[in-house]
Amino acid sequence: MAIIKQQDLIESVADALQYISYYHPLDFIQALEKAYNKEESQAAKDAIAQILINSRMSAHGKRPICQDTGIVTCFVKVGMAVQWDSTDMTVQEMIDEGTRRAYLNPDNPLRASIVADPAGKRINTKDNTPSVVHIDMVAGDQIEVMIAAKGGGSENKAKMAMLNPSDSIADWVVKTLPTMGAGWCPPGMLGIGIGGTAEKAGVLAKESLMEPVNIQELIDRGPENAEEALRLEIFERVNKLGIGAQGLGGLTTVVDIKINSVPTHAASKPVVMIPNCAATRHVHFHLDGSGPADLTPPKLEDWPEITWEVGENVRRVNVDELSKADISSWKTGETVLLSGTILTGRDAAHKRIQEMLAAGESLPVDFTDKFIYYVGPVDAIGDEAVGPAGPTTATRMDKFTEMMLSKTGLLGTIGKAERGPATVESIKNHKSVYLMAVGGAAYLVSKAIKKAKVVAFEDMGMEAIYEFVVEDMPVTVAVDSLGESAHVTGPAIWQAKIEELDSKLSTSSN
Repeated sequence: MAIIKQQDLIESVADALQYISYYHPLDFIQALEKAYNKEESQAAKDAIAQILINSRMSAHGKRPICQDTGIVTCFVKVGMAVQWDSTDMTVQEMIDEGTRRAYLNPDNPLRASIVADPAGKRINTKDNTPSVVHIDMVAGDQIEVMIAAKGGGSENKAKMAMLNPSDSIADWVVKTLPTMGAGWCPPGMLGIGIGGTAEKAGVLAKESLMEPVNIQELIDRGPENAEEALRLEIFERVNKLGIGAQGLGGLTTVVDIKINSVPTHAASKPVVMIPNCAATRHVHFHLDGSGPADLTPPKLEDWPEITWEVGENVRRVNVDELSKADISSWKTGETVLLSGTILTGRDAAHKRIQEMLAAGESLPVDFTDKFIYYVGPVDAIGDEAVGPAGPTTATRMDKFTEMMLSKTGLLGTIGKAERGPATVESIKNHKSVYLMAVGGAAYLVSKAIKKAKVVAFEDMGMEAIYEFVVEDMPVTVAVDSLGESAHVTGPAIWQAKIEELDSKLSTSSN
């Protein structure tokens, strides 16, 4: 019988959340390096390079990989023979206290993203609690903890279906994935839960994402059961879709497929698919009563030495001097380095702007001929102008884009992932542009931000409107003023190229 100290679990959770905020799992980095080396799409290769460089920088600087430091998800397996040193806290309360300590750590503060009253006022809890905790009672006298920080961009793309027993799961995945867009920041992993009931399938899918990347081992030895065969089928078919890194088109969309299954009703086939983004963050530890978990840092030399340099056709621009005439010559796929002053704004800020305009009130900031960057940064430490500040999913702001372009004088927008057809048409009609920063490269992006200050809606915390002064901030033209979208053309081109390559290989083998 082991006696586990409450403080050991609290301290271990706090240390684990700090650890995963800046250390990718090494198996994931190795899989990304393989994807980088074989990638033939230049846009996708550049995106993977930035993700890998950002990962190394975060590991070295001990700052978050992504500005979205996630909602804490924790699987706790408690041995039946375990006893606690005190009964004044529940397991949920212990996990929450560890989460609170991690997110309020002054040496590496993490972004508080959790809001209470989700159907109402949506007030930030300020410390990222409560966490989502799943508790299982198992045999033994130890505690096993699997903990992750799950970003909203990938979590929002979770899909669920109650398939007929005879339906193909692989067909459903291949049909569904393109509808999810690029807001989940590929390349990443897909966790798939099969069986049980609707809610059980969701938990199975999430827990599967805690497993290591090992698809190559499965490819090498071959499948031994139907579940492993399904992993391989989905892996191959998804990568043939040509979605690629950041949805720009390329050879690698996923680096692994994970599946968990349990028995289900004879009339049912519940299936849940949850993607993990390029900021995959999780760690496992055990407690046996001997003290808190000892998390061994990975070696920095295990990270690949990859450099990224902008091409010769890069545009360097001063955003303080731009007009619609200037951006009309920008073409989809071009790299642009932005210098000057940009404003920020996310969902809550856009909603308040909408309410103020409807009420005939003056806005607190002037958006005329400005770019707005969809971001909620991490708080700065030391001499930083701002903490990690990568883009959030632009699609969520689609409902506000026509308003912003038509009523505020906004010149253009910056975010991650695709824009919907109506928004692309609005961008075209207003001769605007949409620029894409790489999701999963938040620390790298933040180095281009030289000054930052809150200029409106300070009460919204990380959703306040900031003014950033940037220098050579790298972005890609994702929608130009003529309405051409890189997230439409890129995957279409690469899906066709992959089909052509497969056809040639098939012909040569015959």
